[in-house]
Amino acid sequence: MDYLKAFLCGGILCAVGQILIDRTQLTPARILTGYVVAGVALSALGLYQPIADWGGAGATVPLTGFGHALAKGVETAVAEEGWLGGLTGGLSATAGGIAAAVVAGLVMALVFRPGDKR
Repeated sequence: MDYLKAFLCGGILCAVGQILIDRTQLTPARILTGYVVAGVALSALGLYQPIADWGGAGATVPLTGFGHALAKGVETAVAEEGWLGGLTGGLSATAGGIAAAVVAGLVMALVFRPGDKR
């Protein structure tokens, strides 16, 4: 049942993104950053945690989940370190994901030949 919930939650997030691509003039980059900001905003309002609890990886893996992780990291760091944690908490909470993305990008650049399409 957990797999089904994750599939449904992630599928809904992807479907919304596809609708935004098809029906608006928004660029994919704006949609992606909008998803991160939406994750932060929903987390700040206390609305994303119930979604993450229900959808599991379907809610925590997409970009909205990254925004949620940023917000939770800031919240935890501010509680522990005060307002200085607002500057460091998001980065420390998401450092593993950021490092994995950088390493994966480096590996792909070494394995394949990046360049302009012709």
